[in-house]
Amino acid sequence: MTARRLHRAALAVAAVLVLAACSAIPTSGPVNQGDAEVTEPSEIDVLAEGPQPGDSPTEIVDGFLAAGAAGFTDDFVTAREYLSGEAKVTWKPSAGVVVSGPVEPAPTTSDTEVTIEVPVLARVDEDGVYTEAPLDARESVTFGMVQDDADQWRIAATPPGLILQQEDFSRSYRPASLYFLSPDEKFLVPESRWFPEKSLGTSIVSGLLAGPSAWLQDAVVTAVPDGVELNPESVPVDDEGVAQVTLAPALAVTRADRGLLLAQIDASLRPVPGIGSVQVFAGDVPLEGAATLERGSGRPSNVEFLQDDGIVALVDGEPEPVPGLGALDSLDPRSPASNEDGSVRVMLSGPSTLSTVPTADGAAQELVTGAGLVAPSVDRFGWAWTARPSSGLVAARADAAAVQVSADWLEGRAVRAVRVARDGVRVAVVSAGADGVQLDVAAITRDESGGPQRLGAPVRAGASLVDASSVVWAEESTLAVIGRSTGNAAVHLVPVAGPTRSLPEVAELAGLAGSSSVIYVTTTAGELRRFVGSTWAQVVGVTGADYPSFPG
Repeated sequence: MTARRLHRAALAVAAVLVLAACSAIPTSGPVNQGDAEVTEPSEIDVLAEGPQPGDSPTEIVDGFLAAGAAGFTDDFVTAREYLSGEAKVTWKPSAGVVVSGPVEPAPTTSDTEVTIEVPVLARVDEDGVYTEAPLDARESVTFGMVQDDADQWRIAATPPGLILQQEDFSRSYRPASLYFLSPDEKFLVPESRWFPEKSLGTSIVSGLLAGPSAWLQDAVVTAVPDGVELNPESVPVDDEGVAQVTLAPALAVTRADRGLLLAQIDASLRPVPGIGSVQVFAGDVPLEGAATLERGSGRPSNVEFLQDDGIVALVDGEPEPVPGLGALDSLDPRSPASNEDGSVRVMLSGPSTLSTVPTADGAAQELVTGAGLVAPSVDRFGWAWTARPSSGLVAARADAAAVQVSADWLEGRAVRAVRVARDGVRVAVVSAGADGVQLDVAAITRDESGGPQRLGAPVRAGASLVDASSVVWAEESTLAVIGRSTGNAAVHLVPVAGPTRSLPEVAELAGLAGSSSVIYVTTTAGELRRFVGSTWAQVVGVTGADYPSFPG
C-alpha cells in the first residue's frame, strides 16, 4: 500500500475514533457527579475510501485492495467504485480469498496493466475450505487497467475473490466446524471451514445443508434431506442468544431423523460467539430432541509412557504401572498404543514386529511384521494401524487377518507416521517422497464390520512444514506434529484447515503425546514435559520416560 493510501486509511480510522469520542462527551447541560465505567470498543470497522481524481494505476490497485479488505462493512460498494464496465458487475468477492503477507510495494506497470507480487500464506475457496500454502509461495496477480470518459484510471479486469493480508483476514474471517455423522451414526465428525464473521451463522448452516467436501463425503453421512434449504436465508440471533434456523420444505424436514439433524445443527452453531442455544423450525413447526453423540478429541485420561521396560501411567503426578499387563523386558518394547478403554493394547516389539501387549493372562501375539514399522495407532473399532514404509498402510487386530489399506496417493511415498482420529473416520499420515515430506488428512472407507478398506483423496495440512516425523491428534481438528518449519525440530500445532503454529523448542526432543488439548513430550534424557501456557514444564520426579501416549 502506498504512503498516500496509508495516510487516507489512517484518516478514516481517526475519523471513526474522533466521532465516537465526541458522541460520548456532552457539551451542554448541568454538571452531574457519577460513576462511569469506560470500556474499549469491541471492534473497529475499517472504512473504505473510494478512488480520488488523478489517482495513478498503481494507486487505483492499492485502493481497490484496501477497499476489498474493508468490504464486509459496506458490502463491497466502495471496492466496486475502482472497477470499470463489466468488471463492476461480474467481480465476485465471495469467490475465495488469497491470504497474503505484505504485498510487493513496487508493482510492475505498463500502459494497460499493473502486476503485483503476492506472498501467498493460504487460500480459502468459495465454500470456505482453507489450504495453507508452502513456505515462500508467491503469485503474480495482474490487473487490467482502462481510462474512463473522464480520463480516470479504473480496473477493467481483476481476478475473482479477495486478496487479504493476514491481519485483514484475521479481522474478517472466523474458523467454524460443520458436523456430519460417522456411518454408524455414533460420532459427530467435523469439517473445518472459514467464513466471513458478519454472516458466520448463516454460512455455517448453508454449508452444512450443502454437505461435506469431496474428500470427506464418501466416509460420512448426514441427516439433512436432499433439497432442504434455509428459508429465509439467514440465521438471526435474538437478544437472549437464541439462533433461529428455519428449514424448508417442512415436509422433508419432518420426515428426517430429527435427533440426528438437530445434533448436527446444534453442534455446528453453538461455538459461534453470541449463540447460547439453537431453535430449529420446519416451516412454522419447532423441532426438539437432539440426539446425544460422541465428539471431540478424547475423554480426559492419564498420559502413559514406557519406563524401565514397563508401561506406566501418570496418576496424580506419580508414575504407576498400568494394571493387568505382563512383563515386557524381553520384547524390546516401543511405541505402545491403546484404545480408550484399554481393552486393546499393542506395541512395536523391536523395529519390525507389531504385537499385542502381553497381559497377566496371556503372551504377546504377533500381528504384523516388516522392516521399519511405524508407531501404531489404535482406532475405536480395535484395529491397530501401522505402515511398512516400502508398501504402505496396514491395519490388524488379534481376531482378524491384517488388511492392506489402499491409498493410491501414497504410491511412491514412504509412510513415516499414522494416527487415526477418535471418530474413526479421519486419519493423519506423514509421508516422504520425491517432492519432500508432507502431512495429509484423509477419510477412511470401512466395511460393514468397521474394517478399514481404503483412504480417499487427502487434504494437505501443515504445508509450511519442511520436515515431520510424528503426529498425534491434539484436538478434534488440530494435529500436533514433531517437525521443522524454520530452525530446529519442534512441536507444531497444525489445524486440518488453518495456519500452522510452532511451539517453543525443546532440547533433545524425542516423543510426543496429545489429547484433549493436553500435550506431553519426552526427551532423549528421559524427561517428561507438559506444555503449560507458553512453556514446557518438566514433570518433577519422572525419569527414564520414553514413548509417551494417549489412547488412539
